[in-house]
Amino acid sequence: MAHVYCPECGYNNPESARFCAKCGAALVVPEEGEQTEAFPAPEAEESLDTLDDLGLPGGAALVVRSGGGRAGESFALSESPISIGRSPDCAIFLDDVTVSRKHATFSQDGDRWKVKDEGSLNGTFVNRERVDSAVLSDGDELQIGKYRLTYLQR
Repeated sequence: MAHVYCPECGYNNPESARFCAKCGAALVVPEEGEQTEAFPAPEAEESLDTLDDLGLPGGAALVVRSGGGRAGESFALSESPISIGRSPDCAIFLDDVTVSRKHATFSQDGDRWKVKDEGSLNGTFVNRERVDSAVLSDGDELQIGKYRLTYLQR
């Protein structure tokens, strides 16, 4: 028996289904003879390796790698402290419920930048480890809510 996968949640539905049994989304039943071709996606880490590639001045920057449809967007870290969160008052505004209003703060200590979690509900992660605060190094991956960012420093 053939199956139809839900385009929204990926649930495996029977071929005769027109709506997903799990989430209720309309199912697209493939026509006979329809073929799909897969191409490997380029990895984001290879496309933007340095601040030169971003066209930003020297210093430090955060690059959104995924989340919220903002992949490729970058934020220069130029003044200290810099707040990041869901509040429009934050210097870096991430509009999503998985991000706390004032999620974290970036501060400069000499030529190094630190990130400090401001008591967020979902936490702040550096290189996939939850942190209260951390000194950042070039290439570190940050996770704030559903956003994945890369810290770049020149």
